[in-house]
Amino acid sequence: MSHDQLVELAFSMLERAYVPYSQFPVGAALLCADGSVFTGCNVENAAYGSTLCAERVALVKAVSEGHRDDWSVLAVAGNGADYCWPCGACRQMLFEFCPELTVLVARGDGDYVALPLKQLLPYGFGPTSLIPAP
Repeated sequence: MSHDQLVELAFSMLERAYVPYSQFPVGAALLCADGSVFTGCNVENAAYGSTLCAERVALVKAVSEGHRDDWSVLAVAGNGADYCWPCGACRQMLFEFCPELTVLVARGDGDYVALPLKQLLPYGFGPTSLIPAP
């Protein structure tokens, strides 16, 4: 799947978002090495801390289907004028599973940029950070 197609798929998820509070729909599409794609949309909640971002919805769907270490590209799309950057919690969750992930970040006009996750979360804390020093 091309980057353009993955971004289009992320945009298609905007219509499924549940955003009664922010009115800011976000869609995501996560591509795995075997060609599997897991989509997500943000799901808000009146108890704001219970809200799920689109990126984490796609991530959890992938993990629940057995995909933990074969991710290649994630597209994130919003309909705003600025690029729809993943929040800090999403960056951390993505880093847990795939520090080498490429992230496509789109804005409402369809333009997008591609960045490595390590650039979005420099000096990330992941599983290898828990290995004790010899």
